[in-house]
Amino acid sequence: MRAIVIDEPGDESVMRVAEADAPELTPGSLRIRVAAAGVNRADLLQRQGHYPPPPGASSILGLECSGEVVEVGRGVKGWQPGERVMALLAGGGYAEEVVVSAGSAMRVPECVDLVEAAALPEVFLTVFLNVFELGALAAAGSLLVHGGGSGIGTAAIQLAKLNDAGIVVTAGSDEKCQRCRELGADVAIDYRSGDFVQAARAATGGRGVDVVLDSIGGPYLTSNLKSLSTGGRLVLIGLMGGATAEIPLGLLLAKRLQVIGSTLRARSEFEKAELVRGFLDRFGQSIDSGAIRPIVDRVLPLEQAGEAHRAMKASEHFGKIVLRMG
Repeated sequence: MRAIVIDEPGDESVMRVAEADAPELTPGSLRIRVAAAGVNRADLLQRQGHYPPPPGASSILGLECSGEVVEVGRGVKGWQPGERVMALLAGGGYAEEVVVSAGSAMRVPECVDLVEAAALPEVFLTVFLNVFELGALAAAGSLLVHGGGSGIGTAAIQLAKLNDAGIVVTAGSDEKCQRCRELGADVAIDYRSGDFVQAARAATGGRGVDVVLDSIGGPYLTSNLKSLSTGGRLVLIGLMGGATAEIPLGLLLAKRLQVIGSTLRARSEFEKAELVRGFLDRFGQSIDSGAIRPIVDRVLPLEQAGEAHRAMKASEHFGKIVLRMG
């Protein structure tokens, strides 16, 4: 099969299309002929040698894909060859075939094409896990999300609005802020020139937001805590800005705050299957109806994976970047 191969970590130029061995079908799994694969910042980290795949996972980049089921493993029920599928992966998406546990797969609704479907699993499941399960965002609660124009951000805006939540986002330009507001954000602030602590407090009548979803890390820690209401939760899912910070413990105690660290990729197949079930139970009807859908910024052929990574590194996109096979 054709796949993106990396001989050694490095910049975008180290990725090349080459022949690779097709993955072995295992019990409980599906073999998918990949139509498209979503690009995520974790892919950039892995390409640079900073985010190795968990034990047993494919070393090929790619944490989500869409396509067609071509083979069903022993013990799998409810799936047939020929069905359209999208899946959360621990790796392997930048290839023509992938094998994934059936519990990490979801059917693609008729109203969603396969390119859009490739952009859905990683970001929407990440938001569901971290905002609704770990962050416990209540109906009509309030949420601050950094990077509102990212795949995570655009998914969070949509899911939060379905939950009748107020949502404040940061973004890197006036244009992205405007698009976030058009998508449903109540407040969008340019992080280069605005004060998101003040914005979060103003949007909530001075009390602060219930949940902060943060991928920046160290530089934002104190400000994130100041943005929270009493009893609020900071859920940290990335370290784009730095991995260390000094925690103001007095603030943590006085406001009874929680700081929660979270990753999705290394979770067990059982945990991922439970996450998929919970997500579909809560939001599956909204996906089937088209009420929520991934925002796709651009679609590039597999051969242009390097350009996809360059665009993501430069934050040129709004929503998701997708690689198309064939």
